[in-house]
Amino acid sequence: MRLSWIGRMLGTRDTEALPLYTAVVARGREPHWYLEGSVPDTIDGRFDMIAGVLTFVLLRLEGDPQGAETVARVTERFVDDMDGQLRQIGIGDIIVGKHIGKMMSMLGGRIGAYRDALTAGSLDAALIRNLYRGEAPAEPALRHVAARLYALRDALAVAPTAAIIAGDLP
Repeated sequence: MRLSWIGRMLGTRDTEALPLYTAVVARGREPHWYLEGSVPDTIDGRFDMIAGVLTFVLLRLEGDPQGAETVARVTERFVDDMDGQLRQIGIGDIIVGKHIGKMMSMLGGRIGAYRDALTAGSLDAALIRNLYRGEAPAEPALRHVAARLYALRDALAVAPTAAIIAGDLP
């Protein structure tokens, strides 16, 4: 984490987490989430889907000593990206920090909600609350998203940590 802070102070960007973050965003933007999964293809829907994929990656890495530093760096990359996205849609400097704080809180909430849902054995309630923002989609859409997230979790569980860190998501 110190290198990242020093890098910002010196005007250089830490690129270690970029391949993984790019892969997370690409996975979160796959059309099937929005077509078969009925995730709203809106700014909020895209945020929710990318945060969902990122959550599963972070949950996989957080328990692995090799992944601990990457968790911090990819989360930092997420914050940087969201900051840029907010500025691009016209949110000004004065309130962008408040929005970033809210987004980080939302990401933290999703990590806890999905972790608890996985432990309980069903993602349904967590998906309805966090991905669909309280409005349950049609059952086939919910089944599609849940099945794909379970498949991602299972594939990540057996993928080498170094491959995940390098952005090679299964």
